[in-house]
Amino acid sequence: MVERVIATDAAIELIQLLKEKHGPVMFHQSGGCCDGSSPMCYPEGDLFIGDQDILMGVIGDSKFYMHKNQFDYWSHTQLIIDVVPGRGGMFSLEGVEGKRFLTRSRAFTPEEAKELQEQV
Repeated sequence: MVERVIATDAAIELIQLLKEKHGPVMFHQSGGCCDGSSPMCYPEGDLFIGDQDILMGVIGDSKFYMHKNQFDYWSHTQLIIDVVPGRGGMFSLEGVEGKRFLTRSRAFTPEEAKELQEQV
């Protein structure tokens, strides 16, 4: 089964650390001006998920959402959540850890795109 969002081992390790400190967490792929397109990590339930937000998948047992308008631009790609040194978004939980989540992506192959269409 093709997944729309996956995470690197480093991202999974950071998610586990954040869950130990803060309890369950969730993600929203930011499309705002302040934090660019960083994936934002919040305590589960701290961010209101609206009817225009799409559940992209689950990484590290944590739900990952994206607003429909942004999904329309990214729908042909698989999101790969990674971690790099640096400061995260000002509202994202990982900011104090000296690391930040980063979204990488790759285009789906024609076969994967067909499979995704069949999943709907």
